[in-house]
Amino acid sequence: MQKNVGTWDAIMRITMGAAGLAWSTSCMTRKPGRTLPVIVAMMSGMKVAEGVTRFCPLLHAMGVTSTETEVKKSGSPNMPRQRGWSE
Repeated sequence: MQKNVGTWDAIMRITMGAAGLAWSTSCMTRKPGRTLPVIVAMMSGMKVAEGVTRFCPLLHAMGVTSTETEVKKSGSPNMPRQRGWSE
């Protein structure tokens, strides 16, 4: 399973998921027969799990990623590396 969720995106998913879980838990303790807090709890739990594992199935299905691209230290892949005084 390849990571497709970036660091900032993962932090936001964990934070907002935890807030959703807190809200739905407080609503379910006051009025246990409601359906909306149960749905919000399931979706918030899914967002927390996506943030922790840094994998989102919906992003994977769409072929999108929010991870940062890596920059190679050797320079551009099309240009050969020039030798300097240190080599």
